[in-house]
Amino acid sequence: MNIQQSYREAAVRGANPVELVIRLYEQMVEDLRQAAIAIDQNDIERRTQRTKHSLLVLGHLQSSLDFAAGGRVARNLDNFYNVLRGSLLRVQFRPSKAGIRQLITDVLAVRAAWIEVERAEKQKVSALGEAPATVSAAPDPDRPRLNWKG
Repeated sequence: MNIQQSYREAAVRGANPVELVIRLYEQMVEDLRQAAIAIDQNDIERRTQRTKHSLLVLGHLQSSLDFAAGGRVARNLDNFYNVLRGSLLRVQFRPSKAGIRQLITDVLAVRAAWIEVERAEKQKVSALGEAPATVSAAPDPDRPRLNWKG
């Protein structure tokens, strides 16, 4: 195991649910960035691997939505994930750097919203001196999960 991977695993172990969601978005951005590089280099195998990994991360994010507690937010995220999946598949079968740039922009926009959720939770915790509240789109323990290994 390399040092970078050890660092990432330690950071994930100490992360709260919102931080984990943010890290998954960051992983998708990195996967998409690598896919764009692969397009430049005409590296079909690498592009396929990075796109496939993005789809795996996306599946993990989507499978953890709690529609009962998350309400409209969870439904909106589900719709976003469905559109994102379709766009990822389009880019996989019709490689396009412009398409990948748009995907990165979209993922970063939603990641920014999660960062705001994280900031609000931290402010709430420090103001009240209590543990953070559950995020409305948090995992549902009764819902089947993907066995995601980033």
